[in-house]
Amino acid sequence: MLIPVENQVREMDPKLLLACVAAQRGFSSVIGSRRELEFRIDSYPRSIYLSKSMTGRSLIFFRLAKKFDHEIVTWDEEALVHLPPETYFSRRLHPEAIRRVSHLFAWGQDNVELWRQYPHLPDNLPIHSVGNPRTDMLRPQMQPFYKDEVQALRDTYGDFLLINTNFNHVNAFGPDMNLFQPVKDPGEFPKFGRAAKGMSREYAEGLWNHKKAVFKDFQQLIPKLEKAFPQLNIVVRPHPTERHDTYNEIAAQCSRVQVTNQGNVVPWILATKAVLHNGCTTGIEAFVMGVPAISYRASISEKIDNGFYRLPNAVSDHCFNFDELQDRLNQILTGKLAATDGDGRKAMVDHYLASQSGPLACERMVDVLESITAAENENSGPSAVEGLQRRVIAAGYHLYKRLKPKLPGSHNRPEFQRHRYPSISIDTIKMKIERIQSLINDNTRLKVTPLTDVLFQIKVRN
Repeated sequence: MLIPVENQVREMDPKLLLACVAAQRGFSSVIGSRRELEFRIDSYPRSIYLSKSMTGRSLIFFRLAKKFDHEIVTWDEEALVHLPPETYFSRRLHPEAIRRVSHLFAWGQDNVELWRQYPHLPDNLPIHSVGNPRTDMLRPQMQPFYKDEVQALRDTYGDFLLINTNFNHVNAFGPDMNLFQPVKDPGEFPKFGRAAKGMSREYAEGLWNHKKAVFKDFQQLIPKLEKAFPQLNIVVRPHPTERHDTYNEIAAQCSRVQVTNQGNVVPWILATKAVLHNGCTTGIEAFVMGVPAISYRASISEKIDNGFYRLPNAVSDHCFNFDELQDRLNQILTGKLAATDGDGRKAMVDHYLASQSGPLACERMVDVLESITAAENENSGPSAVEGLQRRVIAAGYHLYKRLKPKLPGSHNRPEFQRHRYPSISIDTIKMKIERIQSLINDNTRLKVTPLTDVLFQIKVRN
């Protein structure tokens, strides 16, 4: 199995769980930096590649992976909190890319229904409503994985409020990654940025205006919270693809505000007194784990809030101004108000998230992967001519991957890749695997081998 990791802090832990579950069934895995793994795709034996998207950017790689006889199985990391169908389809699905996929893993029934609306969905492409490894890590069974991190956060920050931001559409790591690119002259017509790809101009402008307003609300909110709750620290955790500059400037004017994107968000949610957000996936994660979450909605767009951000807002408490928020937080801090619950909210989450009980999502995924390998015929390997063709194709792809980061506006700029995938040691990987195995009662003896400084092989020890 080939398991690419694009956003390390979000994806590494759950994908290590998947690798451990797969190892129990005899699968070996290569896991690590998506960019590096794809760069070396010609060096692996025939494998199952677990993609996290089916965009136009995936197509070149999918074509190459198929040339080397790899099977492509896919889920979409962005299909849980998703844009309206037509916009989602144009941004997240490519008709040629999805044709090269053999199986789809859906977050839940909502995801299944969304994909079935896609006009270019290949006939008989299996869609498996199995859930996602990220939601496995939210289960009570798996939460002790983060016990040490939770305690360390409480020791470091004491009692704190966690503000999770998701303003990557208007405050992206690179200005070209926003919905609109910066204009040089005041009267200049703004051009689409990377985040607006596939959107109508009307929708992009509406989302831009709303997100700018909410971004401003949260900038004003941070110092107000510090003043209103002198007994609490404030931790601002920006979206993984956001710039930190604005938040750092605010923190510099405050005494109890910290800005960090350190580690997986789950231990931060478990350690905090309450989560504050607006349309963020962390609102869903907090609900699942029974942690109070508030959607701060000082600026409202019914179209955006009840469309794009319907699920995270629906499962959170709502506050529409600072006075309401202050009152609600006081109730939470004094124990008068707990996390949101209710049959309606639970039913909604069940519709969006499969495998919240019973076998893990990872186990259900591996069931499907076993069926794929069982159905495969013996592969005699490429002929000499085919081998030469593959080497030529691989050389061209390597050149393309080396040159692409240097192109203007590239999504693969080295500094951005380091932002999303910082270095991680073999000792840290081994420690995480040991924790996972203890929680799933797995005694499989595994061998973990570094292939590069960002890629690791996990297999059963002989």
